[in-house]
Amino acid sequence: MLDSTIQSRLSREVQGETRFDTFSRGRYATDASIYQIMPAGVILAKAPQDVLAALDAARAAGLPLTMRGGGTSQCGQTVNSGLIVDCSKYLNRILELDVEGRRAVVEPGIVLDDLNRALKPHGLWFPVDVSTASRATIGGMVGNNSCGSRSLRYGTTRDNVTRIEGFLADGTPFDFGPGSGNRVPEPLLRQMLDLGAREADEIALRFPKVQRRVGGYNIDALVPGDAPINLAHLLIGSEGTLATSTAIEIKLSPLPSKTRVLGVCHFPTFRAAMEAAKPLVALGPTSVELVDSTMIDLARAIPIYAKTLEQFVRGAPAAMLLVEFADSPPENEENMRRLADTMADLGYGFGRGGAHEGGVVEVWDMSLAAEIGELRKAGLNIMMSMKEAGKPVSFVEDCAVPLEHLADYTDRLTEVFHSHGTTGTWYAHASEGCLHVRPVLNLKLEQDVRKMREIAEAAFAMVREYKGSHSGEHGDGIVRSEFHGAMFGPQILRAFEEVKAAFDPDTRLNPGKIVHAPKMDDRSLMRYPPGYDFADLKTGHDWSAWTGKGGGFQGAVEMCNNNGACRKLAGGAMCPSYRVTRDERDATRGRANTLRLALSGRLGQNALFSDEMAETLKLCVGCKACKRECPTGVDMAKMKTEVLYQRGQKLGFGLRARLIAEMPRYARFAVALRGLIALRNRVPFLAGLGERITGLAHARSLPMFRGDFFKDSEVKRARSSTKAGKIILFTDTFNRWMEPEIPRAALRVLTRAGYEVITAHAPGRPLCCGRTYLAAGMIDKARAEARRTLDALLPHVRAGVPVVGLEPSCLLTLRDEFLTLLPGEEAQLLSKNAYLFEEFIAREARAGRLDLPLGTLGHTAHVHGHCHQKAAGVMGDMGQALALIPDLDPKTIESSCCGMAGAFGYQAETIDVSLKMGELSLLPAVRAAASNDLLIANGTSCRHQIADGTDRRALHIAEIFDRASQNAVREGRKDG
Repeated sequence: MLDSTIQSRLSREVQGETRFDTFSRGRYATDASIYQIMPAGVILAKAPQDVLAALDAARAAGLPLTMRGGGTSQCGQTVNSGLIVDCSKYLNRILELDVEGRRAVVEPGIVLDDLNRALKPHGLWFPVDVSTASRATIGGMVGNNSCGSRSLRYGTTRDNVTRIEGFLADGTPFDFGPGSGNRVPEPLLRQMLDLGAREADEIALRFPKVQRRVGGYNIDALVPGDAPINLAHLLIGSEGTLATSTAIEIKLSPLPSKTRVLGVCHFPTFRAAMEAAKPLVALGPTSVELVDSTMIDLARAIPIYAKTLEQFVRGAPAAMLLVEFADSPPENEENMRRLADTMADLGYGFGRGGAHEGGVVEVWDMSLAAEIGELRKAGLNIMMSMKEAGKPVSFVEDCAVPLEHLADYTDRLTEVFHSHGTTGTWYAHASEGCLHVRPVLNLKLEQDVRKMREIAEAAFAMVREYKGSHSGEHGDGIVRSEFHGAMFGPQILRAFEEVKAAFDPDTRLNPGKIVHAPKMDDRSLMRYPPGYDFADLKTGHDWSAWTGKGGGFQGAVEMCNNNGACRKLAGGAMCPSYRVTRDERDATRGRANTLRLALSGRLGQNALFSDEMAETLKLCVGCKACKRECPTGVDMAKMKTEVLYQRGQKLGFGLRARLIAEMPRYARFAVALRGLIALRNRVPFLAGLGERITGLAHARSLPMFRGDFFKDSEVKRARSSTKAGKIILFTDTFNRWMEPEIPRAALRVLTRAGYEVITAHAPGRPLCCGRTYLAAGMIDKARAEARRTLDALLPHVRAGVPVVGLEPSCLLTLRDEFLTLLPGEEAQLLSKNAYLFEEFIAREARAGRLDLPLGTLGHTAHVHGHCHQKAAGVMGDMGQALALIPDLDPKTIESSCCGMAGAFGYQAETIDVSLKMGELSLLPAVRAAASNDLLIANGTSCRHQIADGTDRRALHIAEIFDRASQNAVREGRKDG
């Protein structure tokens, strides 16, 4: 912890933000590695002078300083005990762009995907396409010398960076680059040039002759040659141990051909794939990527990848190599022919007589190829989705060996794994001989930590034997730095130490990395140190799908491996609050890390029930995007419900929580009070008074309960047919009491389609999914509602009657939370037979059972998907259903959460963030729509946000179908 004087000084001098509280420091104690070190403080730098102020403060306090970008390092590069300087929130601009010269100058915190989005209109990109592109920063890539799947063509980060500006450890500004105009201290330059000349022969002898070498310092850049010495290349891959960067000049490349094609080569054995790598690389592809059977099997259990796999995996291959070409269409046709011929020469070809099991699946569809690429990029996190206590562990992850040795190396390493009673997972860059391999271990166990070291020593010895590199992509960090002496020899190790001493004589910058490293198996530095334990909770949800104490809640929380996918700023829906704040606290992993630290006692007594924990979870909107889009399936929405439940059990529930939770019970009475609610919405004084009493924002109108609410008796009065079968219409609280025109529209559509529509009943009041209780953390009451609803629906479901609902957050509760509220076969049965309206329509249409005349609408329809629709993977059914309507042009709005998120948008302390979420993409898209265009949003909250933010009314898809089916009737009469 920093001295209070230093804290005060930093708070005054830093333009950005300073964080010294335990919770904030805890969120920066981990990266995507196995390590955890609590820092003394965190600086969110906003300007280069903030970096300088942090350097001065660290020097005054005698503390280390570590620069950090996306925090996705897998070897522990970005964790340390001193000051952490986070560049990603503010220090992320493009400072200069020279399109003609194909160069740019950027700040270190800019995210690769954000940079490439800005470059795309100019036909350019930064081509080091790492799998973490949605959150990896250029500064982090420079620190690590990142590679990317297409390094075969574009090289490493080192090959694409020309200049770096920043501050040395003592605060001296520098500018390292080619040519004149550099700012380089003369003594430092002279010492480095002397070192390069002196060690040239040893470097030639000891540095591995593989492209994927990112271990140690790049002292080969100091060896005299044809090109002038560029000290910037010495900083690349130095993991922030030599200097800090504030501006980086990068080379840009033309965007790759849009006519890429992918050949998915299937193999019956893993060794066969390894033996094929070299002849396939000889064909000149842009990349050759490995996917093994373990990754295929795990990906099939992850909704976001399962449908993609169905489209390109044939049979049950032991391994696949994804071979990409990016040339002209005629050249790509020739490339694919040569690929098929090469596979045939190797003995593989689907449909070829006598061929072994294997062959090539050709992928010419660029959208499918992109999906396959995203699946491969998520390989690490797919592997980490195992729910068992043992997980694939990164420590020999990215060793690189020459291709001719790849099959023997992988065979021998597999034998090492087996000799230690474990197996390994394999994927990634077969083209470079750099396979990502992770043995499955449980690092909470001392014996597995010992196994880790023994496996590492055996693996690195093999790599040296094959003259490869033990750091092929992910750098050194804590995992590999101690092995540099064995890898490079004592003379090169002394040269590394000389470089460190010259740049950082006081060992201030990120100590313990590359030189003078701790033992890689020092458990005191690990996420699970000796004595690691977890709070023994009586949980509200059933978490038994995960292993561990606390009913499996521990295992669920620990699924977060810090991969940082929740930090993406575009694409999908995760994580909407982070997209607004760009604060580590508000990313899914920030919440998961805080929760793990609190439950394991690292944040003090009763941290789970603290205001700091409440603040950590405050901006989680419960969108469930993380459940689908987090590659390890972290369901923070459910975890938040559990924490609210635990807090409520100890501290009770407040007035606002009870108002939200009990809505289904008091809805009938609220109808009688709708005049008062309308008055509150019109009179600012009453709205302000209500905010002080209830915490509901005065700036947000409250939903109106309708006097003409939907009654189940209306279903009985509807003239139903039985020709198409029977269904249950499940009308939720929101549509029943607030927008009854929607269930009425659904009822009309379903009866016109020939279905006998019925309802299910329970004594006292209409059925309810319990969603409002879950939102407030009242899990016991939610369970009671679930039991009541399940009992009423079960007889019908057992008879084969499907349940059709309208509100995504409610209907999908029957398919999700019911399974952990009431675990067992009954809830499973209901889950499999509950459908959203659009799902049911699409299903019946696909089966050829939908007999519903639909007339033309003649409109463009802008479609916003509810978060829970996206999380459940049913937006495709939305599109299929709308495609049934003649002359309707549906266009999906690329949006994250609308920002309303149930009660979130009504709360006084979160309304500002709610509105900002809406303004990210949804509300601007609605405003840009033509006045006669239709707007479709199935979520009650989404429609409210659109109405508040744009003064336009969005329709439920049931209302769209009602209009279309009414038009069919009118058009039929006209035709008659």
